Amino acid sequence: MQLYRVIGTVTLNRAHPSMTGSTLKLTEPIGESLVGGSIAEPDSVVVWDDLGASVGSLIAVSDGAEAAQPFRPTAKPVDAYNSAIIDEIHIHPELLKDR
Repeated sequence: MQLYRVIGTVTLNRAHPSMTGSTLKLTEPIGESLVGGSIAEPDSVVVWDDLGASVGSLIAVSDGAEAAQPFRPTAKPVDAYNSAIIDEIHIHPELLKDR
């Protein structure tokens, strides 16, 4: 699971019937930036969202085979899934001393 920020919404002209009732969000990874690192040019990822994240929201994303697990036994064409909307993150300063 990784942290991403929602930067937009993806609109489809046509969609698979199993995608009814949710939206697709365009996101960027932010995990390294939380601990003082940087991502030179982050890759945007389209994420399945049925929790209602908005632009600017911080979300936890499951990807790969784990992304499809919440929908079992129904099959959905999903590679990345919004598993949580994050309200706050607190990182203790002493944990960053070794970085």
